[in-house]
Amino acid sequence: MSHSVIALLLIALAGFLLGGAYTLWKTTRPLAVALAVCAVLAAAGGIIWLTS
Repeated sequence: MSHSVIALLLIALAGFLLGGAYTLWKTTRPLAVALAVCAVLAAAGGIIWLTS
């Protein structure tokens, strides 16, 4: 698997997690915050993977 594909998958995962955090914000805020943190980590990992 190429490095750019892995980075793209990590960024797509970040978007998916952000959507889940947005959806859960009104009902379960602690879980939404946890998903948002995971999304930031996935996006950062994808960006770092692209630049390395």
